Amino acid sequence: MEIALIDPNTISAKGMKMMINEIMPEATVRTFPDFGALADDTPYAYSCYFVTSQVYVLYSRFFLPLKEKTVIMTYGHGNMSFPSSHKLLDLYDTEERIRRNLSQLLGNNGTDTQQSPYEYDLSPREIEVLVLVTKGLINKEIADKLNISLTTVISHRKNITEKLGIKSVSGLTIYAVMNGYVAPDGI
Repeated sequence: MEIALIDPNTISAKGMKMMINEIMPEATVRTFPDFGALADDTPYAYSCYFVTSQVYVLYSRFFLPLKEKTVIMTYGHGNMSFPSSHKLLDLYDTEERIRRNLSQLLGNNGTDTQQSPYEYDLSPREIEVLVLVTKGLINKEIADKLNISLTTVISHRKNITEKLGIKSVSGLTIYAVMNGYVAPDGI
């Protein structure tokens, strides 16, 4: 099994590589300081990708189709909410928890998905509203653009917030990018 580890923090990358090798000695872990270094290598040749959340968001067009093979390394969850279909590894956890989570992810060849407390499916109209929210439109502008009432827009936004558990526009934007609803350069 070949694993790509993309992390600009050299110390963090070395620590993760060491932990992965302890859990899975037969794995070959290659570290890359940025996405460009991976792109210069053979980017599609890896069984698993460990990437920082920033790298994932910036290069979501590459990683989104490979999300079953991608583990997003976060530094605490804070206000960022990630979809349940993505695998997460919080590097602010204790070493014991990180090892346990790594073992779980690698023990199943990275095919286990981390479950979120929110199970959701957005309707096509809710997705349209979400995309317009990420583009910075206010409720009245969204209503005009979609030819719906202001009350309907507010209702859709309320449903989106309840389904996703994300209250901030920045959190909704990250969700939209990570699920391919908007491109990072389209925000």
